Amino acid sequence: MGLLKYIKEEIEIIRDRDPAIKSNMEVFLYPSFKAIMWYRVAHKLYLKKHYFLARYISQKTARKTGIEIHPGAKIGRGLFIDHGHGVVIGETAVLGENVTLYQGVTLGGTGKEQGKRHPTLGDNVMVSAGAKVLGSFTVGSNSKIGSGSVVVSEVPPNSTVVGVPGRVIKRDGIKQPQNDLNQVDLPNPNLMDIHELQRENKELRDILNQFMNHIVRMERKENKNEDF
Repeated sequence: MGLLKYIKEEIEIIRDRDPAIKSNMEVFLYPSFKAIMWYRVAHKLYLKKHYFLARYISQKTARKTGIEIHPGAKIGRGLFIDHGHGVVIGETAVLGENVTLYQGVTLGGTGKEQGKRHPTLGDNVMVSAGAKVLGSFTVGSNSKIGSGSVVVSEVPPNSTVVGVPGRVIKRDGIKQPQNDLNQVDLPNPNLMDIHELQRENKELRDILNQFMNHIVRMERKENKNEDF
């Protein structure tokens, strides 16, 4: 892709997904714009086995933008990194098209694997602020990872994952979650567990009350029989 075409595409992506942008010129101030642009350069050098130069560019970019993308990572078109500080993308990570990452996201390894060590994200995946996706598994296309979640196992397509460790708590047919960048109104698994415990507790209390009422009726009946 030529430089001008790339810049035009990035402007469209950032303006589409960030309502704070008021003009095309603001895009050039974006850390994510610079980080992704220099990643593309470093990745080409990496593929040509110019490893030192590729890492030099990526590390210099990380110092300037707060976004660390290893030049070995494979990233499709349409990546959007909002704010971006603290974002880390590991060497063997693979990102599909139209992926959205928020600040503090880590696509890392567990330290126990060799070869493919980092996650694969399908198309249209959104990873919310502070989430950690660790290991060489796949997050299926059209999925959402909730803020602060720690995901260490496979995620099916069209899923919503929240919690520590991450739990799949919703699966549906949403096809374009990058157009719904809501990081707040995701189901809360802890609250769901509390509600389930409350429901079970109520059922047990109802059973106990029925049993106690039955005992009271039996005692009253016995007392009446004794009076006769």
